[in-house]
Amino acid sequence: MPVRRKNDRRADTKHLEPMTHAAPQLIATREQTPVRVVPPAAPMDLPAAERAARDLLSALGADVSRAGLEDTPRRVAEAYAELLTPAAFNATTFANDEAYDELVLVRDIPFHSLCMHHLLPFQGVAHVGYLPGERILGLSKLGRVVDLFARDLQVQERLTTQVATWLEQRLAPRGVGVVVEADHTCMSLRGVQKPGSRTVTSALRGAIRDDPRTRQEFLALTGMAR
Repeated sequence: MPVRRKNDRRADTKHLEPMTHAAPQLIATREQTPVRVVPPAAPMDLPAAERAARDLLSALGADVSRAGLEDTPRRVAEAYAELLTPAAFNATTFANDEAYDELVLVRDIPFHSLCMHHLLPFQGVAHVGYLPGERILGLSKLGRVVDLFARDLQVQERLTTQVATWLEQRLAPRGVGVVVEADHTCMSLRGVQKPGSRTVTSALRGAIRDDPRTRQEFLALTGMAR
């Protein structure tokens, strides 16, 4: 749910960190100028993936010629291709004509990703917020940015920082906050086998990190404050 609040508070923006994901720079003009964000194209060889899935099933003792398994290698290859392909989108921004200087927050953005260590899914929600500078971002784009990085072989810590860095570098806000909560099947279905456990990661930048009142407000709005 989007949350917007207003007061009179200003803060400096933290120095930007090096770019961690290839994407175009937003153009800061008064007129709306959408920028097409196209994820870097990773080469996918579906026939090779299908052969590999067939070999894996055979190595695990499955008879891939039996009814129900003949087409499984193809389905597996196509499923992983879908899970690892984020959608391109227009990063639509607008001039901050009203000089809005309080938090913009979208909570409970659902996502799913793949653990890069076990190729098992993890899924949960992301809470993404920022303190606007001269530009504001279309609210739906916050969800798009989460998917941009979630549809990859990931660890949750990197996913969290990638979303924060993208917003910091593309939007030049006065602060960015990202909190990610997720359930990891690599922890619930195997190994330690602790279903119901939830992993929480955060990335706070600029005034959301450095200003105690803003930090507390952000954490309270995301439900993280205790």
